[in-house]
Amino acid sequence: MPSPSSSSPMPENDVRKALDHHSPPSSLQSKSGERKPGGWKSMPYVLGMESFERLATIGLLANFTVFLMTVFHMTQVSSSYLIYIWSGIGNFAPLIGAYISDAHIGKFWVIAFASFASLIGMVMLTLIVAIPSLHPPPCTHQQAQLNQCQGPTTVHMGVLVLALGFLTIGSGGIRPCSLPFGVDQFDPTTDEGKKGINSFFNWYYTTFTIILLIALTLVVYIQDQVSWFWGFTIPTFLMVCSIVLYFVGTKMYVYVKPEGSIMSGILQAFVAAFKKRKLKLPKANENVTEVKFHNPRSKGAYDVPNLPFTNQFRFLNKAAIILDGEITSDGSRISPWRLASVQQIEEVKCLLKVIPILVSGIICFISIGQQGTFTISQALKMDRHLGPHFQIPPGSLAVISMITIGIWLPFYDRILVPSLRKITKIETGITLLQRIGIGIVFSISSMVVAAMVEKMRRDSATSHNKPDGVAPLSVLWLTPQLVLMGFAEAFGILGQIEFFYKEFPENMKSFANSMFFVVIGMSSYASGALVMIIHKVTGKNGRPDWLTKNINEGRVDYFYYVIVGLGVVNMVYFLVVANRYQYKSKMEAIECESQIDVELNCIKTN
Repeated sequence: MPSPSSSSPMPENDVRKALDHHSPPSSLQSKSGERKPGGWKSMPYVLGMESFERLATIGLLANFTVFLMTVFHMTQVSSSYLIYIWSGIGNFAPLIGAYISDAHIGKFWVIAFASFASLIGMVMLTLIVAIPSLHPPPCTHQQAQLNQCQGPTTVHMGVLVLALGFLTIGSGGIRPCSLPFGVDQFDPTTDEGKKGINSFFNWYYTTFTIILLIALTLVVYIQDQVSWFWGFTIPTFLMVCSIVLYFVGTKMYVYVKPEGSIMSGILQAFVAAFKKRKLKLPKANENVTEVKFHNPRSKGAYDVPNLPFTNQFRFLNKAAIILDGEITSDGSRISPWRLASVQQIEEVKCLLKVIPILVSGIICFISIGQQGTFTISQALKMDRHLGPHFQIPPGSLAVISMITIGIWLPFYDRILVPSLRKITKIETGITLLQRIGIGIVFSISSMVVAAMVEKMRRDSATSHNKPDGVAPLSVLWLTPQLVLMGFAEAFGILGQIEFFYKEFPENMKSFANSMFFVVIGMSSYASGALVMIIHKVTGKNGRPDWLTKNINEGRVDYFYYVIVGLGVVNMVYFLVVANRYQYKSKMEAIECESQIDVELNCIKTN
């Protein structure tokens, strides 16, 4: 499971820029017809709901690997399988939540239903630790040393998976809608509304940081040192508070009506292009007036100019060719599944163009995701004492990455970028692809260091041969790899988010945000497949596999080196695709100069 810090919100400046084009919702209006936003009157309920919900969710799951290995007595391989699969599904779920919100019922009801789903999942997890029959029996220290702990039954796993299913439904609805719903409460067409949005983002990111610290320290400590029952009951109670606050503010909210999902338009463009696949297109730079393309002015919640018609992925252009009987007398389409607009086609091209860059992020996220799985396994077999009485909970180690990001980003933004800007003449200091590439380098470096530390930990554990298998090596030796993972997040993750936002048109910003979660989801499945392959392929001729239940008998360091090898291959692949990539701003300038004369006006957006 990716660390909580890897689910950082989108860059603040990019979101604000996208909102500058947002037309005001029309659902709450005064008698004179002017919109009455909820404004700051609704913020106690919106921010309160989001704060309680995030604290509940992050607090419940930050230490989940330890829960699976100590309460359910699952091996590090089986627990990793479950987390990777669940994380993958959970990161694809926001696509469905965003679609339902945009196309059908709106943000308010998606958040409402999703909140209840999350609450059901949390209640079930709390009952799992409270009712003995819902989890395996406790394991004595001697049984644990002899690998005689009783694992979960089919019923235990069934109830656990059902609880995780409800949590997935909850995250799929809350994650894509909570931030936009808060922004909807302000009118971005007024100075007061713009100031309110700026303040809202400040409060949103401040509370997000505070919540991460509380969840990764206090809540995890309660789970690790007090009891799992109270460690799960507290987040469940916080989720109840979140729901109550959300509905108390019902009369204060602004409700934006759904205006259709961008995913429907993408699918329609593909279908229309397939149906017209036998049509012939005019050659590049050929002046053919007989061929007309459907290019109405874009309408909807975003007041943006149409994208210029490009020659990239030309086969899609067939979808916009107007045939007899496909448009009405007023110029509208009879069927969007037979005729796509130029805007739809260019939006699909934006998606296709970034896919190679998206793929390069998968291996990078595999490295970052290890801090929630095998890094925890390492910590469980290291000396976690700070002083004679306090032990660092394994789940709290992710704080190191978060602190790294928190210290580095202000320095990077305020000091390093201005200095680089003077040298490179680039507004962001370095290009976005360079930033992503640096993140990939840090992800590879983190795995090299992780492998070296693991070999040192394993050698120490085997040489001292303590009954509990714990190496007399401080858990703080994991700090270097976690710091490097933090840098990988600061460059790679935030670089990808900003890249998606700047390379998609304004009306696809929410879709761009979902692409980030798609990368994480794909990396989770890739991690699960990698673990499965290594678990089955290694360990022949009477030797335990690299990821065997007893980490001291396995070779997790070899597993890390495999990720290093994949990272190097991925780096070469990234250099190739990045070298061939053309940024949207550059493409628009080129196309505006060499636009095909098909009765379309080329609009320069830069």
